[in-house]
Amino acid sequence: MNKQFAEFIGTFALVFFGCGAAVVGGMGSGPTAVNLLGIASAFGFAIVAMAYGIGPISGCHVNPAVSFGVFVAGRMSAADMVGYWIAQVLGALFGAVVLYIILSGKASGWTGGLGQNGWGPGYLGEYGVVSAFVFEVVGTFLFLVCILGVTHPFTPAGFAGLAIGLTLVVIHLVGINITGTSVNPARSIGPALVGMGSNPKAVAQLWLFIIAPLIGAGAAGFLFKEGALLDAKK
Repeated sequence: MNKQFAEFIGTFALVFFGCGAAVVGGMGSGPTAVNLLGIASAFGFAIVAMAYGIGPISGCHVNPAVSFGVFVAGRMSAADMVGYWIAQVLGALFGAVVLYIILSGKASGWTGGLGQNGWGPGYLGEYGVVSAFVFEVVGTFLFLVCILGVTHPFTPAGFAGLAIGLTLVVIHLVGINITGTSVNPARSIGPALVGMGSNPKAVAQLWLFIIAPLIGAGAAGFLFKEGALLDAKK
């Protein structure tokens, strides 16, 4: 239960800080505005903080795709993975609910946006579904290569959280204009479901942000399990 609760808190923090920076900072102006680098950093630094805060408890997956990649690599059981998934989705939902409550108090009103992921006409760079799918697969694959590599027993201890967080920053710098950057099904599910009243399209597009990250994570996990990158048996 401690591991699942840690995953709940970690995913809550990721959505609250990351999506919060995108929405609250995105509505700011002048010194209160948050640009693309700031949003990317909010997601990455949230992971750094949680990696050192809950990493010793649960490994700080805070992402169903990460848990799936770790499972495919042979580093966790199916039962633990499912428990992590439930905790992660609940944490993302709770984070989105808290953001919704805060944003509802804005006197001048707000569009109902919660940092939902998406693609197509009217969404950020207006990239198509193929571009969105390819980015999410490749981005998640590279993210898991970093995670599975820096958490391997062969690598120096103590720097994993920083490396993982900085990798997430870079992924966001590339992907924000394409899909808003998910590489994390829970991060997409929470804001989409809580904000479905004002943006039902985000719910209709959720399939991509579940399937594509799992494919990318599974591919990375398979390479590690088969020893193509590191021998997972040692």
